Amino acid sequence: MLNKDTFVPIQFFKKEAYTGSMKGMRYRVKKEEEELSAVVYPEPYCYEATPEEQKIRAAFPFTEEGRGEVVDWINGQYEEKRPVWEKAERK
Repeated sequence: MLNKDTFVPIQFFKKEAYTGSMKGMRYRVKKEEEELSAVVYPEPYCYEATPEEQKIRAAFPFTEEGRGEVVDWINGQYEEKRPVWEKAERK
């Protein structure tokens, strides 16, 4: 699970997108306009190579609170769809 205290600082998103993975689930967070756009999708492919219908998206305010909401949302998506991620996980 991601930790709010150690997740990427809000300033990072002013420059580029951040990607990561967690047991079969990949995620991407990027600043778009004045929001943080968060996307989760199954392994094994990168964001660009994953079909759009496999991506789940959400938007949050580009604030420190929004950054925390992104972490909560990604963790929640992992828990909610755990069977999908476990099936996609590369062993």
